[in-house]
Amino acid sequence: MTREPELAGQVVVVVGGSAGIGLETARRARAEGADVILTGRDPERLRAAAEELGAAGTASFDAHDLGALDAFFEQLSEPIDHVMVTAGRPYYAPLAELDLDEARRAFAAAPTTMVAIARHAAGKVRPGGTLVFMSGTGARRPGVGLSVIATLTAGIPALAATLALEIAPVRVNVIAAGFVDTPLSATLLGDQLDARREELRARLPIGRVVGPEDVAALAIQIMSNTALTGATFDVDGGQQLLPS
Repeated sequence: MTREPELAGQVVVVVGGSAGIGLETARRARAEGADVILTGRDPERLRAAAEELGAAGTASFDAHDLGALDAFFEQLSEPIDHVMVTAGRPYYAPLAELDLDEARRAFAAAPTTMVAIARHAAGKVRPGGTLVFMSGTGARRPGVGLSVIATLTAGIPALAATLALEIAPVRVNVIAAGFVDTPLSATLLGDQLDARREELRARLPIGRVVGPEDVAALAIQIMSNTALTGATFDVDGGQQLLPS
């Protein structure tokens, strides 16, 4: 038996859709029958992703630039169904080395972007559609260098649950990932990347490293299941089950 595509005729916007989790989510959304609109900061990489997927549209801007974000949503002439947000990167630093300006930016960036997108979604996203935001599981345990990211890890699910009530019947959900083998992880870990992969392959209950396709599969499920809202879904291969 063949099944119907999960997102046939729908429109998915991926903010941060030119690489990694965002690109893989866009790729899977296309496979499920959706049109995709991609945004990203790097015009060349965005162009390549759009050509690969046959994207319905693109826009190059920094998602944390609220003026640019407003302009993007305001120029959308047709309703959309889902918004996946993967833009941004974590900020890690021990307290003694913490750059307070960078910490202030990190504290503000993700929650403010979530609120801004939710305000636009109330008028742009069809009822039953969803906003999917990214968070993490790694900073649920206290650790040196995690003060900023731990605060966001705790706060983002609470914000999403509140937004789910504010903009209903548009849905709001969060994916909390552990280590995911993406270009961003490679940038953050540098020459420690291979060692981290090997460690996780040996220790994770699933016996392998989580990839962007694992996160993308969950994102598509959240988009297609209209009973899901205000929730945070973990995808970390059991990483948080391991002893510290």
